[in-house]
Amino acid sequence: MARVNVFIKYSMFIFNFVFWLCGMLILAVAIWIRVSKANKEIVNSGDTEVSSNASVNILIAVGAIIMILGFLGCYGAIKENRCMLLSFFIGLFLILLLQVASGIREASSKSKSESRLNETLHENAKLLSETSERGKEFRKIMAEFQTENKCCGLFNGADDWGTNFEQVYESCKCSNPPDSCTSYAGKNIHKQVCFPLIRDLVLNRSRMIIGTSFGVAFVEVLGLVFSMILYCQIGKK
Repeated sequence: MARVNVFIKYSMFIFNFVFWLCGMLILAVAIWIRVSKANKEIVNSGDTEVSSNASVNILIAVGAIIMILGFLGCYGAIKENRCMLLSFFIGLFLILLLQVASGIREASSKSKSESRLNETLHENAKLLSETSERGKEFRKIMAEFQTENKCCGLFNGADDWGTNFEQVYESCKCSNPPDSCTSYAGKNIHKQVCFPLIRDLVLNRSRMIIGTSFGVAFVEVLGLVFSMILYCQIGKK
């Protein structure tokens, strides 16, 4: 009667513990991206909306399920339970497909998202120079963003603010080295406009989703291989 390879058995256990930690990492990263206000308030304020959380929501589900699968894999390996190992294999295979689909979806929509972001912010930039109540929340958020990121205006610097510039001057005020400042209406303001910074925040979010989706896929393939080898060995006992 064949015996289960001890090395494979405990390698499977160690792998699943690491896999469980990967699930926790995916869940933490996805939740952080989901709740982060770094770019969401800017791009989703005003007249139009650009961000989609579909890929992030998929990752949250993937992370939670991976943690459950990691437990099943650990238990199945130690107890040599074929039912648990088969459940682990099927669940992991489905999760792998879902995860790769999420990464592909995010990668394929990357250029479209950047174009939509550009259009949205050009539209919302008109709100900066308005004096009506329309877009008041957007102007407030933009002023806060300028203070935190040391930039001024979206595309054309202080000109974007029009007659509202005096009200938000403090958020544009520049006291850094001269090469990062420029003069506007006799006042020193940040030379850097905010659009490139917002774009980078959005693109970094997309890169994190793609990297997380494909980065863990290699580990998951190893899990499929280990679980099937162990499953077959237990069947020969």
